[in-house]
Amino acid sequence: MKESVYKNYDDLPLFLNAETVAKVLGIAPSSAYELMHEPGFPVLKIGSRMVVPKEQFIRWVEEHTGGGK
Repeated sequence: MKESVYKNYDDLPLFLNAETVAKVLGIAPSSAYELMHEPGFPVLKIGSRMVVPKEQFIRWVEEHTGGGK
C-alpha cells in the first residue's frame, strides 16, 4: 500500500480529483477511478469531469472506517 502524501484533512483542496483521492487513500489512480464509479461514493459530475467535494469525502471515509458512528 502506498503511503498518503496528505497528513490531515486541512491540506486537501476543496474538490478532489481521482489523482488526489488516490494519494489520500494510498491507492493507485486506476483504483480511485473505479471507486469514483461506485454507487454511494460522493461524486459531483461536471460535464465529463468527476470531482469529489472535500467535506463529503471526509464523511464517506469516516462512515467506511467506523469513525462516523
